[in-house]
Amino acid sequence: MILVTGGTGFLGSHLIRTLVQAGKPVKALYRKHIPDQLADVRDKVMWVKGDVLDVTALEEAMEDVTHVYHCAAVVSFNPIHKYEMLKINIEGTSNIVNLCIDFNIQKLVHVSSVASLGRAKEMKEISEENSWEESKNNSAYALSKHLSEMEVWRGIAEGLNAVMVNPSIILGSGYWGDGSGALLKNAWKEFPFYTQGINGFVDVEDVVKAMVMLMESDITKHRFVLSAANWSYRDLFTKMAEGLHKKPPHIAAKPRMAALVWRVEKLKSFITGKPALITRETARTAQLKVFYNSDKITKMLPGYTFKPLDQTIREISAKYLEYKKTN
Repeated sequence: MILVTGGTGFLGSHLIRTLVQAGKPVKALYRKHIPDQLADVRDKVMWVKGDVLDVTALEEAMEDVTHVYHCAAVVSFNPIHKYEMLKINIEGTSNIVNLCIDFNIQKLVHVSSVASLGRAKEMKEISEENSWEESKNNSAYALSKHLSEMEVWRGIAEGLNAVMVNPSIILGSGYWGDGSGALLKNAWKEFPFYTQGINGFVDVEDVVKAMVMLMESDITKHRFVLSAANWSYRDLFTKMAEGLHKKPPHIAAKPRMAALVWRVEKLKSFITGKPALITRETARTAQLKVFYNSDKITKMLPGYTFKPLDQTIREISAKYLEYKKTN
């Protein structure tokens, strides 16, 4: 029996569908409701109501479980979510690790992030060998994922078999209001601005594939960067616009302009009570040039390859166009 935390989220839902289609028995946590994106497999999953801070619910979920995928986390770059994010991401992971040890779980796959690796200096590539360094470029989310990883390493020191994956920005379909879905919405609206930044991107199917292969392997006590390629935001938004038959961005948003935009958004948020679309952290991150190296996963998992980003963007753009026909 496999337990998936965060199963109603973007990555977790793709993982659950893959496991169910492979005939695996799956349990999953849900907090309030099971999303429509999982309607096709809803009845093939054993659902447990609760979250990673609810130890009683977690103990119930762990019964008869042999393997755990820990996908649950709060992802936010809005300062109002900082303390909630730190609590859920760190304490929640600590609870999962402790119960994996108590219930003699055979293996844990923990979803971390490239954010937990910190920021490289002087345009150097970031890999699994990077050590955390304090920096103004590290977001509160990055700190929460770094400290969450520390909980997993602590569990490994106590005898837990575990591996971690560190995805870059995950692209995929199904959740159009967040993450890569929000990026597509910007391209659909022909948002004219682009930043000078560079980042890593990876297909959600590649992340799921790596997680399943690692779970089924003998590999433990390792973490793996998952990033198909390093692209500029301009190239990314241009490819998305092409896939959606929209006008690509054509105005460079310099750091000074970005600083003005996030301040305006902060004021609008204060007046309307709605979350700011752009925060200081997202404005700063979008200007950074960050490069990731994923050689380790392809060396340690023979046969594992990444889908080309061009193909990923074509596929998710086509699915977004289908979605827009009925929404």
